[in-house]
Amino acid sequence: MPKVTYISNGGDRHDVELDQGLSLMEGGVNNNIDGIVAECGGACACATCHCYVDDAWLERLPPMDDMEDCMLDAALDRKPNSRLSCQIEISDQLDGIVIQVADNEG
Repeated sequence: MPKVTYISNGGDRHDVELDQGLSLMEGGVNNNIDGIVAECGGACACATCHCYVDDAWLERLPPMDDMEDCMLDAALDRKPNSRLSCQIEISDQLDGIVIQVADNEG
C-alpha cells in the first residue's frame, strides 16, 4: 500500500498507508487528519480539502482540470503548489507523497 505523509496545519506529521484508488482527501478523512474538512464529500465543490503538495511531487501528479482550478480560486491562501486532495488519487507512483493541509477551517 502506498504511504502518504500528511502534515497538519499545526505541524503534526501523520504517516499513513492508503489503499490504491482512494483520494488523498478520503485517506485524510478516514485517518482523522485535522484540517481536511471535505464538506462536499469529494465532489470538487467546496475547496475544504485544500492542501499544499511538496514540490518534489508536483510533476508526478495529473494536471489540474478547470473545475479544480476554479475551486482553488475560492480557497484561502492559494499557492503555486495548491491542490484539492479530493482530486488526487493515490497509486504506487505516489508512494511517499508529502502534503501539508491548508487552513480549511479559517
